[in-house]
Amino acid sequence: MTRLFLYVDGQTEESFVKEVLAPHLYSYGYTEVVPRPTGGIKPWPSAKRDILRFLKQDAGRVVSTMVDFYGLPQSGSGSWPGRKNANAAQYPEKARTVEKELLADVCLDMGSNFNPSRFIPYVMMHEFEAMLFSDCAAFGRGIGRPTLANQFQAIRNAFASPEEIDDSPLSAPSKRVEELVPGYTKPILGTLAVFEIGLEAISRECPHFGRWLDHLEAVPAANSGQSATDSQ
Repeated sequence: MTRLFLYVDGQTEESFVKEVLAPHLYSYGYTEVVPRPTGGIKPWPSAKRDILRFLKQDAGRVVSTMVDFYGLPQSGSGSWPGRKNANAAQYPEKARTVEKELLADVCLDMGSNFNPSRFIPYVMMHEFEAMLFSDCAAFGRGIGRPTLANQFQAIRNAFASPEEIDDSPLSAPSKRVEELVPGYTKPILGTLAVFEIGLEAISRECPHFGRWLDHLEAVPAANSGQSATDSQ
């Protein structure tokens, strides 16, 4: 049995996990997929306490994260491991730099007997809304605004990947959407859009997300194989 706990930013990510990701992962053998919304990024010591507690409570539980790179504290006592150093990294390595440091820090606290495959950190470069630009026509249909497909596509075309749509206060993915869709409600419309777009398209257009999803999909089979080996 494989149980997954996800430490996520907020309501939008919680809705995505409950409505889209969990049903998908159940088909791969998970028996439980539970998101924990934090109501915004917490200082790392606070976030780590939650992660460690859930890892220690249940030896059959895998823990992952779904947090926004640019929202992570990078200085002071609340800074997240690797976040400041990642500023100097090339774009494809920024999120991975943080993920490697998070894994190392959790493993250090869990001790030498800890199986590191039980912690799978995932750091999104920008907001959840960036993924919605993976299929702009489907995005428009999903939120009931199909006539906006070309405008969404113009935004998408300015970047190599939806994951690279920038996050300045005026041009973050959600701000770009809100400018075109007054009254845009993130948890509801974002989830409807993902239903229309589909995880396959998001994985194809957002390679960092795709690698994370591939990793999650493979865990139950790997655990099953390990259990069989242990029983011999």
